[in-house]
Amino acid sequence: MNQVRIDLYSDTSTRPTPGMRKAMAEAEVGNEQAKEDPTTNRLIERVADLLGKEDAVFLPSGSMCNAIAYRVHCQQGDEVICDKTAHVIHYEVGGPAALSGVMIRPMDGVNGIFTAAQAEAAVRPVNSNHHPRTRLISIEQTSMGGGGTIWPQETIRALGQVAKKHKLAYHMDGARLMNAAIGSGVKAKDIAAPVDSTWLDLTKGLGCPVGAVLAGSKDFIAQAWRWKHQFGGAMRQSGIIAAAGIYALDHNIERLAEDHANAKHLATLLADIPGIKVDPKAIQTNIVFYDVSGTGVPAPELHKALMAQGIRIGGARDAAIMRSLTHLDVSKKQIEEAVQALAQAVKDARPKAKAS
Repeated sequence: MNQVRIDLYSDTSTRPTPGMRKAMAEAEVGNEQAKEDPTTNRLIERVADLLGKEDAVFLPSGSMCNAIAYRVHCQQGDEVICDKTAHVIHYEVGGPAALSGVMIRPMDGVNGIFTAAQAEAAVRPVNSNHHPRTRLISIEQTSMGGGGTIWPQETIRALGQVAKKHKLAYHMDGARLMNAAIGSGVKAKDIAAPVDSTWLDLTKGLGCPVGAVLAGSKDFIAQAWRWKHQFGGAMRQSGIIAAAGIYALDHNIERLAEDHANAKHLATLLADIPGIKVDPKAIQTNIVFYDVSGTGVPAPELHKALMAQGIRIGGARDAAIMRSLTHLDVSKKQIEEAVQALAQAVKDARPKAKAS
């Protein structure tokens, strides 16, 4: 396989910049388990303040953030309301069931966004001897499965009212929370205000090599520490990687707007390729889904042709849909090169597709 030169598969492909590596190398460290790592402590204080929460805890991954939040909020047999496209359903290896023993009640949202009315209708009868207990409403900001869509603030607040009315917990998967803040112009702490718990991923658009920070009330975080240890998330001198998070908060938030502009540019270029269906006006952040079925060439075949040129684009599994994510390691010029290569791959493969 050729070395990947242009990686649009995911924004998790970002690598630490020289400045971030320097900050990591110079980080002051201590015993994280004893809460004595000064750099980690600074990071969790920064994130708690950024998200408007009382406390926070540094964890290895966003999936662990979700797993711990579900474990704190729910008991075995409880039910979680979330969208049918949610990351916790499709990409966390059955974690909610395996680690917390909970059921998922998927909502049929639009582009990953479901309404307060849908959630209200999904709440189970109280004290039923037949139904699981509705315990948690969980949303994902932005919605990856919905194409990087930003949850409207009024919808987030309305769901908060449903949760309050029915005495439910309310969690936000914050994988791309800062993309939502930059894309909407709403402060992160305002986006997070209605929810009981949320987290900030450091490894996607913010460019860190590892880590996420889970935030909530002091009581919630005190419980989260217990599950952090049980799930294998305890660390030692974690300041080395926490320093990357602090650097990212200082340097990589505002620049997310560049990723969003590049994503829209990408979609505009893709729309000019005959047979590819995408709406550039629908692109809100850094994720672009596009339908290549009209080209007559299956997405896995296009993926393979591009990989031979060192260009990686999502679309190795679904015959119709491809996915590209922009991030700090991909320039506008590289995006244009990738689209040109895709257009040529479509052109080259079409005679074969017609012949078959």
